Amino acid sequence: MKIWPQGAPADPLKLSPERIKQLKKQKTFERIRYVDEPTIRLYQPPQGQANGCAVVVCPGGGYNLLAIDHEGYQIARWFNSFGVTAILLKYRVPRRDPDKPHEVPMQDAQRALRMTRHKAKEWNIDPNRVGMLGFSAGGNLCVMTALHSEQQTYSPVDAADKESAKPDFMIPIYAAYLGDKQDPTKLNSLVQVRAGSPPAFMAVTLDDSWRGVHAALLLVELKKAKVPAELHVYSRGGHGYGIRPSDHPVSTWHKRCEDWMRVSGWLKP
Repeated sequence: MKIWPQGAPADPLKLSPERIKQLKKQKTFERIRYVDEPTIRLYQPPQGQANGCAVVVCPGGGYNLLAIDHEGYQIARWFNSFGVTAILLKYRVPRRDPDKPHEVPMQDAQRALRMTRHKAKEWNIDPNRVGMLGFSAGGNLCVMTALHSEQQTYSPVDAADKESAKPDFMIPIYAAYLGDKQDPTKLNSLVQVRAGSPPAFMAVTLDDSWRGVHAALLLVELKKAKVPAELHVYSRGGHGYGIRPSDHPVSTWHKRCEDWMRVSGWLKP
């Protein structure tokens, strides 16, 4: 379903009709390169198996495309396998702002979280157990949305916007763009953890550029703010693996994530 009934808020992207046509032609089952009408797609567990927990899923793709299959469809079905309702978000791409690429997609993410809570009764969801997962750029979007939930990114459009845009927990997986551009040993100044920030589960590899370091630095900030968190830094595996099986132990990160959700109480019926 479309998340903006009257169309998405105005944004700075100015592409020629020909370029838009080219990007749309490049759409495949695995990748979407142009989105100007953000949507959410509901994935519900088999009848009688839902436990009330829900997760908004944000595929990655450098804010320039959506890796919609292995970081979207597959993840939604995995969540359904243990009773979690998944809400797959197609946020706007390609990137609008080169310096703050998360800002326009964060409008879509906030709106998706609010719509999910607004539909909680209809979708058999506990509005107090709505999390957010993202991969790579989607992981960045997950973190930014979680840490800046108080930011009013758009004018309210209907009753759904009375709901909270703060995820109850966040799951950034090999999250991108968390580091300072000038000094990769530091976090981006926009990564601002406070007391009350959502609990986090993170997974990444140390051979994935500086992303393992950035996840560790984020863990430090979460600890300082007394926010519950769990981080798995695997030695090898690179980037963009989703939940695909491999010879690397990182391919089991999702099983650790399910464990974390269970012991944290998110899966309690």
